[in-house]
Amino acid sequence: MRLEAGLLFASDSRTNAGVDHIATFRKMTVFEQAEERLIVLLSSGNLATTQSVVSLLQQRLHHDGMHLLNARSMYDAAELVGQTIREVLARDAHDIQQAQGIDFGGNFLVGGQIRGEAPRLFHVYPQGNFIEACEDTPYFQIGESKYGKPIIDRVVDFRTTLAEAAKCTLISFDSTVRSNLSVGLPIDMLLYRGDSFAPARPHRIDREDRYFMRLRRGWGEGLRRVFARLPDAEWFETPDEPKR
Repeated sequence: MRLEAGLLFASDSRTNAGVDHIATFRKMTVFEQAEERLIVLLSSGNLATTQSVVSLLQQRLHHDGMHLLNARSMYDAAELVGQTIREVLARDAHDIQQAQGIDFGGNFLVGGQIRGEAPRLFHVYPQGNFIEACEDTPYFQIGESKYGKPIIDRVVDFRTTLAEAAKCTLISFDSTVRSNLSVGLPIDMLLYRGDSFAPARPHRIDREDRYFMRLRRGWGEGLRRVFARLPDAEWFETPDEPKR
């Protein structure tokens, strides 16, 4: 999320290749220079592709040429991620052509702040092109989104506080975790206040996290209370109870 107050990043850590092959991998990668820049990558899609992209971006931090720690703008950073996706897919093109029914694509969210410009957030597609978040569309989701997206759509706008956004994000994740086996704990979350250039401190949320468990219980109980107060449809006539 790119909000008026700053940026919020959150990712689950479950990958799967069917119900018999479930594993845990971090999907959040942080690149930072003290007092100068913070760039965060979130990934979804084919794990081999996304890991290769991140590995190349990390290796090239020590090479000549443009990399994520010397890119002049967040736009340039997003463009670099897109170029690296295309490079990995082109390198593996033969294997992709031979594979049947396997999606080798990967999506990335690239967000952060480089000194001299405001915080920015981009969604980089598997083809390497990208779009940028704006006030009217302040957040992006990649991966499994259909269960949790309606909650965010009802609550979050550009002026939502980081604390409220974090609460809404965790409720959204909880709804997805309950309904889809491909998403699971732990969740990594990073909150960044605009212009702070503070050290990145991602927070890991697992089943022992008291705040997350409190939100889970409160949201479920609240939904049931609200549902019980909603009126029945006027056009639906309840059949008479049998006489005794």
